[in-house]
Amino acid sequence: MKLNYFNYFTEIEDAFIRRRGKHLLLSPMDWALIESWKEMGVPLHVALRGIERAFDSFEAKPRRRSVKSLLYCQEEVEAQFAEWQESQVGGAEQKDGEHATQETVDDSHLPFSRVAILEHMERVRETLLQICNERKRKDDLCDALSRAVSRLNELEEDFKRAARPDAEKLEDALTSLEKMLDEALLASLSSRELTVARAEAEEQLQPYRSRMERAVFEQTLENLLLKRLRDSHGLPRLSLFYL
Repeated sequence: MKLNYFNYFTEIEDAFIRRRGKHLLLSPMDWALIESWKEMGVPLHVALRGIERAFDSFEAKPRRRSVKSLLYCQEEVEAQFAEWQESQVGGAEQKDGEHATQETVDDSHLPFSRVAILEHMERVRETLLQICNERKRKDDLCDALSRAVSRLNELEEDFKRAARPDAEKLEDALTSLEKMLDEALLASLSSRELTVARAEAEEQLQPYRSRMERAVFEQTLENLLLKRLRDSHGLPRLSLFYL
């Protein structure tokens, strides 16, 4: 499943608006920049990583002026693209769909074997696709599941082809996808469903509340709430930590 032309633009637009924190329509110049990235062959996950890194850098050193244009992210996106291109050298697919030979790849730096990582990605992608297909209604969660499946497919193919795949960058991409799915899952619940689920999670944590600082308790509660909701909806964890 490949992302179509429209999705490439909208995924980048969504990421920029989310990180900026305020809704701002992209300018014609911004759309032209996205088109240039697509024509250059910048994979979606590379463009998204560049946007995330650009905003991380901005937020590390707050400034009076806010980010008003996607042009702010251009340098980082293109730097990430250059790194990605370098990682692909020697890993291009051979004829008949076979990927790089053992002599051209380097997997010694990976925390798990390439095969194990690819099997994990295929497994979670198929699970998300099954959940989406089984949902009886089209909603934001189903849309998020479809987007995640498409992006996982791209990440999987990219990781398969790379001569020296980067597990850390893959983990960043998977974490970003998990966050998108968590947000969509929460948004798909009615206020009553969410209140009941939160109350149940809080009751489960109650015996430990007196031993935790308030901030730690609140974060633990949110983590537990999301875990219970993921489990009840059958959503798998994407992170390599759950491989």
